[in-house]
Amino acid sequence: MLRIHFTGADLAATRIAAEPDPLWELSLSMHQLRLRDSNPFLAGWKHEITRRLHPGSRERRAVALPFALNPPRGYFPDFLTPYESVGGFEAGLDAVLRTPKRRLRREIDQLAGAPADTRPLIEGIGRGSPEDLDALGASLRRYHDLALAPVWDQVTEAIRRDRALRARQLVDGGLAAVLGRLHPQVRYADGVLEVGMYGRSTDRDVHLEGRGLLLIPSYFKETRQLMVLADAELPPVLVYPVDPTARVTAEAAVWGTASARRDAPSAPLTALMGRTRALVLEAVAAGGTTSVLARRLGLTVPAASKHLAVLRNCGLVLSTRDRNTVHHDLTPLGRALLAAG
Repeated sequence: MLRIHFTGADLAATRIAAEPDPLWELSLSMHQLRLRDSNPFLAGWKHEITRRLHPGSRERRAVALPFALNPPRGYFPDFLTPYESVGGFEAGLDAVLRTPKRRLRREIDQLAGAPADTRPLIEGIGRGSPEDLDALGASLRRYHDLALAPVWDQVTEAIRRDRALRARQLVDGGLAAVLGRLHPQVRYADGVLEVGMYGRSTDRDVHLEGRGLLLIPSYFKETRQLMVLADAELPPVLVYPVDPTARVTAEAAVWGTASARRDAPSAPLTALMGRTRALVLEAVAAGGTTSVLARRLGLTVPAASKHLAVLRNCGLVLSTRDRNTVHHDLTPLGRALLAAG
């Protein structure tokens, strides 16, 4: 059992990540590929990526190093999931490659059972070898492009919908309701979050001491337990699997939008506002941030932002800022126009 102790200052500083954390998703997706009891919602993704990474393939060799650093059970190095990753993949990757040598050595020494073919590279990473760190960076980037980028819209939309669910819980029952409903193996009462740790018999207490807790919803997190990063020298983090309903509705929305993109927008809407702006209006029906909508439609972010501004000024789109992202939804007028079109 892990017990996380909150003060009033910790509760005030606790928050939910606004966007998916790409390096947490990267590590946890590697775990999913090697778990027999992996999430059934990921079966299609797992089949496709496993096919592409079959043993002996060039793609498998290209990503062998991060797989060796990410065993599906037990410890994997904390430096692979830096706090800076909340700022996106490039920011996270840069933080990984700038990890201090002392920390690299300490965390690599805790890693057990590395495959023989990657052991020299792993030892080089532990020494802070620039060449071996560059090899790690290239491998992480290759895996990201192969396994995560194709489904990133689904990942982003699922996290967005999970955050909306937690926001409703916060309004209805306060932060205690949010913390207590993260997972069946957690219980929150009197300032203490108890987290059941699968396969561990020892108890541990973590005192946040005013640092707060960053809650990170994850698309690829296995569902049996939560994951806690509670090193006294690092920002405290708790990673939990997204709510199943958020996952299912996100995938339906994204695939529905993708299907709609293959067809032309309705003729009346196209005549009224032009083809691209009509497509943007239809895409907003599924919700999403500016960058997510831009990716769905094959637009640049500035172009998507310009179209959204026009639709917002016409009263068709409602935009809500959350830290450094802007979420978009249809207004009642926008929904009525889309339905009529």
